[in-house]
Amino acid sequence: MQGLMQDWPLTVDRILEHARRWHPDRQVVSRRVEDGVVERIGYAELYDRAKKLTNALKALGVRPGDRIGTLAWNTSRHMEAWYAIMGMGAVCHTLNPRLHAEQLGYIVNHAEDRMIFVDLTFAPILAAARPMLPKVEKLIVMTDRAHMPDIEGALCFEELIDEQSADVQWGGFDENTAAGLCYTSGTTGDPKGVLYSHRSNFIHTLLGMQADVMGASVRDTILMIVPMFHANAWGLSFTAPAVGAKLVMPGARMDGPAVHELLESEEVTFSAAVPTVWSMLLQHLRATNGRLSTLKKVLIGGSAVPAEMIRVFHEEFGVEVIQGWGMTETSPIGTVGNMTPELAALPYAEQIPYRVKQGRPPVGIELKLKSEEGVELPHDGQAFGALMVKGPTVAREYFRGVGGEILDAEGFFDTGDVATIDPAGYVQITDRAKDVIKSGGEWISSIDVENIAVGHPQAALCAVIGVKHPKWEERPLLVVQLKPGETATREEMLGFLQGKITKWWIPDDVVFTDDLPLGATGKIDKKVLRARYADRLTPAVQAAE
Repeated sequence: MQGLMQDWPLTVDRILEHARRWHPDRQVVSRRVEDGVVERIGYAELYDRAKKLTNALKALGVRPGDRIGTLAWNTSRHMEAWYAIMGMGAVCHTLNPRLHAEQLGYIVNHAEDRMIFVDLTFAPILAAARPMLPKVEKLIVMTDRAHMPDIEGALCFEELIDEQSADVQWGGFDENTAAGLCYTSGTTGDPKGVLYSHRSNFIHTLLGMQADVMGASVRDTILMIVPMFHANAWGLSFTAPAVGAKLVMPGARMDGPAVHELLESEEVTFSAAVPTVWSMLLQHLRATNGRLSTLKKVLIGGSAVPAEMIRVFHEEFGVEVIQGWGMTETSPIGTVGNMTPELAALPYAEQIPYRVKQGRPPVGIELKLKSEEGVELPHDGQAFGALMVKGPTVAREYFRGVGGEILDAEGFFDTGDVATIDPAGYVQITDRAKDVIKSGGEWISSIDVENIAVGHPQAALCAVIGVKHPKWEERPLLVVQLKPGETATREEMLGFLQGKITKWWIPDDVVFTDDLPLGATGKIDKKVLRARYADRLTPAVQAAE
């Protein structure tokens, strides 16, 4: 027997329709790419502009199922393009501008993007690459006529909207229709496409709205720093209009002073970004004796959050740091580190060992740990294993079948992360499988060592990599980027680690560099570091022995 409830397809156009109807005047604030001017519109106006853009796309011949790319910063125009594309049943393909030209070309061609929306910053890049992109018919520059660059055949975003009416139907298709396409960063092999459905995005929105996930509400002002090309901006482009929150977007400026200005002027209560953004903000606040007047909570993900950052936000600014974990393949929310009542009752110093973990899964996400032999491991906080994930917001295969079968016999996806899960249910990522350091047959968690090392007063960024060793196979090497104007020695850095980690985890050497390489999603690119320092330990060890 089936239930007798209404069939109401979970399509994302309904999210913006809800915001238009019930929160029409709640502001969407964004810094313009052209000149840095802060603009404001309401959800009702954004809805109308997005519908006009849908009509413009229809007039250009776009059909349901077509892939339409976006290469843009977080702005209201980018959000209008999202809903215009998805609302008509086409697929919004977010492109990462931090990818190198060859990867970007591969992704655009593999997706067969028919058109690309592009911000002024990136328009010259795409214009130069056009000969390598035979399937791309049009470039739509996200600006007005006064700022249009001289690119042959390019269309002006604002002119397209001005020429159309808002009379167009959205939705009306199956909720399993593809809505968005996002490619992995390609750290191993070619990037792979994750094809989100309307249903998965809608469910992810409901998941993110939970109090123990983001807990966003109509009373919040959200500064969406995490890029819209980075795993759906962690769902905030859907969550904010779903709850009617005021949404603030930084455009092209995400440096410490610019972020602080928006946090204060717009009275932001919640924000989300990777650790490097918050590191820049904290440096600015300390240099200017700045304060955070309204900010209550920040969600940090993308890479592990140092304990020192959590402490500083809490002790100096009264801001709660919530750590999250996820990936492109999980839409991206996988776990969130909100405290249980029992942990929240502890003194703050005793909460830190849990706050540095990646958290617990919300309803809708299933997790398990699997050994190298395929055996499920206990949640005892000690057993290291491959982290496996399953749920309605998790990919079941990659676009066009790249990579073949990606699920195990029980339908779980291998995240590529090595983790533990403690008795309280908190996941701790100890490494990416490709980054784990095996020394003498035992594992060393590079993330744990990094989190402590970056707490050194002179350190800005730290990375720990496994370097080949003639006796132990691999040993850890600490790579440090110091804060501007600071100095430190090898002995000072290693001495800082003494007593904080087990002795045999102490790195064998320290390298100081001014250019820790960052990958396409803002994480330190350890692949580059491993190649750069592959033989760092071998000569010294051989000479000693």
